[in-house]
Order: sequence, then structure tokens, then C-alpha cells
Amino acid sequence: MEGTATAIRLNPFKGADGPQGVPVPWSPWGRMLPERPVFTLDPLLHAGCYYVQDSSAMFPAHLLRTQLPAFEAPVRVLDLCAAPGGKTTDIAASLRERFPEGFLLVSNEVIRQRAAVLCDNVALWGDPDVVVISADPAAFAQLGGFFDIIVADVPCSGEGMFRKDPRAVQEWSPAVVELCAARQKRILSDVWPALREGGLLLYSTCTYEEAENDANLEWAARELGGEILAPGEEFGLPRTRCGHLLKAGDVPGEGQWAGLLRKTSAAPKSARREALSRLRPLRDGVQKGEKKGNDFVPSPDYALSYGYAHEWPEVEVDLKTALRFLHRDSFPLEGAAPGYNLLTYRSHPLGFVKNLGKRCNNLHPASRRILMNLPL
Repeated sequence: MEGTATAIRLNPFKGADGPQGVPVPWSPWGRMLPERPVFTLDPLLHAGCYYVQDSSAMFPAHLLRTQLPAFEAPVRVLDLCAAPGGKTTDIAASLRERFPEGFLLVSNEVIRQRAAVLCDNVALWGDPDVVVISADPAAFAQLGGFFDIIVADVPCSGEGMFRKDPRAVQEWSPAVVELCAARQKRILSDVWPALREGGLLLYSTCTYEEAENDANLEWAARELGGEILAPGEEFGLPRTRCGHLLKAGDVPGEGQWAGLLRKTSAAPKSARREALSRLRPLRDGVQKGEKKGNDFVPSPDYALSYGYAHEWPEVEVDLKTALRFLHRDSFPLEGAAPGYNLLTYRSHPLGFVKNLGKRCNNLHPASRRILMNLPL
């Protein structure tokens, strides 16, 4: 069976630096690569210069971009089922391009372990206007009609992943489809009060099942109150009643379905921005650092943020040193200023070290370290 083409999506706000390849038709930043490199050993990945993402999974953000001209800043968006962060980072780039400094993206993942991975990927991407939360969809109802747009890439039966993941084939059954369709209805019902009247729902799955795709969007329109936006001509992709279906084998990537719904029912009064604090965000903005004893210790996330203001001395390092830093090794940094220094690779910030003279204390977060042995 033919394998899936490896794809990446460049970060346009970090110079779009990274592997180059054939453009993905529906993504201005997507590239399909001729072969799969060892991404772990590329410091540009760790610098947030690009994100490894299936090309089909980039299609929902394209649909979102077609609708953004109808909105005015500041726009509020919820990515409801966000881990590991592919769609979140795609949405963030799309929002920042359309609404510079005029948006809020809330990225949610209910499973805490997956939410931690989401936090790391959001940090690498570098956009300071992304808030990460770990809450059940029902928790957002208390915000009233807070969001202009909700993106719901819901858990599904996964037929679109059969080519990539043999376990998806073994786990599939008609009962699983029925269970997933019911769970998806519950998720939409629970979060619906958080979408303002006239707001947009972008609903997507990685399955081909009509019960989880068209039928569920039609159910939401009928039972929750919405108007389905008829699918248009998009790159010659097959259309279903309510959306577009990308099938593995017909496109270079895996399977994906996506459709749009405009809310026509009334929404409760919207909460203020501060109400998000009740949901206990795991990440809300980027701090420069914190005071520890006599030191002000810079934050690793600040080094990667778009807002980094170059307050510390910077040292450009070669590939070997960059990988040692990402491996969390201790090493000397000859010629560097004493104290905290920012390491850069190809001018892209990687993170901080504290130069002690004969060696450096490595401030790279343990959760992001390279685990594989370095070929050095």
C-alpha cells in the first residue's frame, strides 16, 4: 500500500524557514516533502519554524480562512479538541495574518497528558495570543456567547487513518461508529451556548462515516439552531451534502472531512475576557521569567515567543551545539558573556543557558528535550 506523503507547515511569523517541497494546494504554508527527514535532529523544528502535519489535516484551516473576511477584530476562537496542536498552530497563523494583534485563540484539550503536549507545541510555535485550557466542553457554556468561532475536530471512528494506523482498522466496528456519533452530538450540545448568535462552527473529523459527518452537522443545524454553509468548489475536492471529503489514496494525505455551520439560535449574554480564568488556563500569555534569589531567570517560552525583545546576550551556535542544548547537555560556551545567554541557530532563538565559565546550566525544559542518542 502506498504510504502517505510527509508534509510540514511553515511558520510565517518565524521567517517560513524549514524544509522546502511541493506546496499543499489548500495551505499557503504547507509543503509536501520528497522524503521524510529525521525531524528530531533539526533544530528548526524545536525553534518552532515549522510543524509536521498531514496535508489533509491542513484543509479545515483553509475553510476557516475563507470565512474570516466576514469577521472583525478582535475575534475570539475556540479550538475545542486541540491536542497535539496541529490545527491550533494553523489557526493561530491564519488569525494573526488576518487580525494582527486583534484576536484570542483558546486551545482546549480535556485529557491532561495530551494538554501538556499541546502546551509545549503552542510554546514552540510562539504566538502569545493562544491560551491553553484543559476542560470538558460543557465547562465553556458558562462563558455564554463568548466565541465568534468554534473549531470542533471531534474524536471519531478514524476510517481516514486506516492507511496510516493498522490499529484503527482493528478498533473499528459499527458499534464504534454509533458510539462516536453520539459522543459528537454531546460535545456539540455542551459547547453550543459558548458560540454567539451568528457565530461559525467549523466541524471536522478524520472518518468517512456519514453518520459522524453530514448527518451530525444536519442534526446540529436542526436541533441546536444553525444554517449549514453549502460546500463550494475547493480545489476539485469531492463534496458531500454538507462538506468536503478528502480520502486517503485520492489525496497525498490521510482522510479528512470538514463542514461549516452558522449559528442562528440565540446565545446567552457573553462573559468578559476575565471569565476564562475560571477555567484555570494551563497557559495564558508569555512571561519573561521569574525572580529566583538574586537572579531573574528568563523563561524558555519567552525565547520562542514572537514578542521576544532581545534583552539578553545572544550566541549563534552550530548544529552540534544546538543539538547538545536540545538534548539538555551541559557544555562550555567559549567567548560568551557570563550569566544568561540566548542560543540561536540560523538566527532563530532556541532557548537560554547560564554561562558559568567552564560550563553552562541548560534551561531547556525537560519535557521538550531530545531523547534519542545524538549522532555526534
